[in-house]
Amino acid sequence: MTTETKSARELERDKQVRQAEELLFAGPAHRSVAKELFHGRFAAGLVQPYPRLTPTEQNQVDASLQELKDFCDKHLDPDAIDRQADIPRSVIDGLAHLGVLGMTAPEAMGGRGFSQLAYCRILEELGGRCSSTSIFVNAHHSIGMRALLLFGTEPQKQQWLPDLIHGRKLAAFALTEVAAGSDASNVQTTATLSDDGTHYVLNGQKRYITNGGIADVLTVMARTTVPGRTDTAVTAFLVTPDLPGFRVVEPRMEKVGIRGTATAKLAFENMPVPKENILGPLGKGLRVALTVLDFGRTTFGACCTGAAKTCLRLATEHAKTRVQFGRPLGEFDLVRQKLTRMAGWTYAMEAMTSVTAGLIDRGLEDYMLETAMLKVYSTEALWTIVNDAFQIHGGAAYFCDKPLERILRDARINQIGEGANEVLTSFIALVGMREPGERLKAIWDSLPFKNLSLLGKFVTEEVSRRFVLPTVPVQAPALASRARTLSQLIRSFGLAVEQALMKHREEILEKQLVQEPIALAAMELYASICVLARLDAERSMTPLDPTADLFLQQSARRIRQALRQLKDNDDVAIDKAARGMLLAR
Repeated sequence: MTTETKSARELERDKQVRQAEELLFAGPAHRSVAKELFHGRFAAGLVQPYPRLTPTEQNQVDASLQELKDFCDKHLDPDAIDRQADIPRSVIDGLAHLGVLGMTAPEAMGGRGFSQLAYCRILEELGGRCSSTSIFVNAHHSIGMRALLLFGTEPQKQQWLPDLIHGRKLAAFALTEVAAGSDASNVQTTATLSDDGTHYVLNGQKRYITNGGIADVLTVMARTTVPGRTDTAVTAFLVTPDLPGFRVVEPRMEKVGIRGTATAKLAFENMPVPKENILGPLGKGLRVALTVLDFGRTTFGACCTGAAKTCLRLATEHAKTRVQFGRPLGEFDLVRQKLTRMAGWTYAMEAMTSVTAGLIDRGLEDYMLETAMLKVYSTEALWTIVNDAFQIHGGAAYFCDKPLERILRDARINQIGEGANEVLTSFIALVGMREPGERLKAIWDSLPFKNLSLLGKFVTEEVSRRFVLPTVPVQAPALASRARTLSQLIRSFGLAVEQALMKHREEILEKQLVQEPIALAAMELYASICVLARLDAERSMTPLDPTADLFLQQSARRIRQALRQLKDNDDVAIDKAARGMLLAR
């Protein structure tokens, strides 16, 4: 090989490296806190300053909260609602009178015009008192009426919104079917255009529909033909129970918890729906569904935060007053461990809810990963918090004269509703890794010689060299070390994502045991970011909240554990054992 030939190859290699670097380190503008993490970057401008209500809105929220507290103290009996499996109409009318059923709707239409952050404060209060009532409100406002607010035409809004805002009519969102739950795209209900083109004929069934048996306006997802397409697509329709062919098969399905909600099974039998009742663009029903679920998951986080605060209060009070072995329970280390974990996670849930609501209020278009992270993190944390509170109370919690048995039953649905947590965990990992994966593929496609080991070596060396520590700014000197740790963890996470993509390539789409630790690390990073931002905003408080500081310390450990799991795991053994179990006769 001549010197000239070597030089030419070296020049070509240098050219490829430069092109690869441009692809590897180029990135979109900071538009999503969560997606930036998968690049090893921190979008500080989307988190800081920590979201706060304006003074005017804070006064409005304070007044509304006081009215709500007074009303609930007098009229909301969660135990009675659970026993009777019904929310009294007087409670619904009272919430409507307070404006709770139309809080984020425009004032011009009779709503309160509250921001998402302000509305989360209201739902947190309800979530801390009665899960049935908070989920009823969430189903009516956050996903039922929200679809009309976001996608309705002016005539549709004028026709239905005033009554929905004032609670004269109630809303529901009908997506789930036998074959379509978390797999929202598998809707089987059909909507066929009539011969004269004036209406669609709906046929199918829906189940597990909150408010379905009492709603006056339902957003129903059905499969339609779309001009210019050979396949069918999901379209959203506004449906009312007075339409011929609408049938409530089961108005109140028996449930383990949230028994006060009217969870229904519905059927549509040759039901004519005027084409004017199409909500949003034809064939874009999934967009309608996913958008409103983003709002619903945010208020879901608020409801879980309220329930967590109630559990923490009950557990703390019991730990102070219950004496065993001559000492209050609160003096035992294992009880203290539970209390501090409960307090730290509750603080984090509230911070995550505020930051996520703040992203919506700022007008960002891309917050689907953040809402999914909030939903999974808050519901999993709440389940442990309820269990810890239960354990601290001991046998007394198991009997029906204490609220914790109801709270336990109510909390179990949270990990299933509005997207099963396992599905959302994979969603978080795969959507987050999409852009880094596309970038690595572009690098691979640019190489004239498809040498995987060479690409892996290049990515490992160049990423390690060029991935700089992201800046995590804080104002409080006491938080500087926590910010540095978080910066290092964000960089480590970005590296781990690149390495996982290099190792598994396209197969990562099916490797849920790889997706899970990536998603867990991402959610912990988002939680720590929100907690750090909140602590920094509260820097005038001295000393810093010790439980929140402890959360950051423990969250960092959980992130490191999740990243280690990518290399040190039982994935192969799990697969082998599971196959044996499933093949056994």
